Amino acid sequence: MLIDQTLCTGCGECIPYCPVGAIRAVDGTVDIDFDECVECTTCLRFAGCPADAIYESPETAEWPRVLRRQFSDPMTPHPSTGIRGRGTEEMKTNDVTGRVKRGQVAIGLEFGRPGVGTRLRELEKMSMALAGIGIHFEPENPVTALLANPQTGEMKPEVRDQKVLSAIIEIQTTPDKLPQIVPVVREVARRVNTVISWEMITRLNDDGSIPILEDLKKLGITPRPNAKINLGMGKPLAEA
Repeated sequence: MLIDQTLCTGCGECIPYCPVGAIRAVDGTVDIDFDECVECTTCLRFAGCPADAIYESPETAEWPRVLRRQFSDPMTPHPSTGIRGRGTEEMKTNDVTGRVKRGQVAIGLEFGRPGVGTRLRELEKMSMALAGIGIHFEPENPVTALLANPQTGEMKPEVRDQKVLSAIIEIQTTPDKLPQIVPVVREVARRVNTVISWEMITRLNDDGSIPILEDLKKLGITPRPNAKINLGMGKPLAEA
């Protein structure tokens, strides 16, 4: 996003709307730090600029900057998945997709949040570390499509410096691999320049309990049993 300086009155109405603080008052006017902007379009859609000075740069739709909008604007679908959002389709409705089978566990590692954001190079630190222990990445995930080499976890060089609100690495594994994965995630988390949120997806046991809770406690992780469960209403349950 950009601000037309011939129209801007410097009122500052748009400044609070930017989730990454890229809009700033400068010398009596207001400007957008083009390198920090994640192209979420929040300022354009909601700030209500009285001078109609906010506009989209032509670069917004060009590679690789277009990635900023795909990962940051909830109204823009990812071309790799065809859906809006940063993860795979119905990743939270495993009851109808059956992507994660019994005895398996899926892990989502979300980098960045509104107010913080992340450069994609921060995800590369994790993808390379996980690839180093033989982890395979979810093929339908938008981040996986940005890997130049899934075997090494290296990203395409031109995407590394793109900034987005958040992006998610997804992997699928089994509980017995958690003692190998958890230390790697913890080590990388200490050296990334953003925040990381973990999520784990499993099929519930027949009694409704979560099968990996004890495994996680042994690894020093205190899971939150108040899990987010999305029901795929109107669709048949996946086979176990």
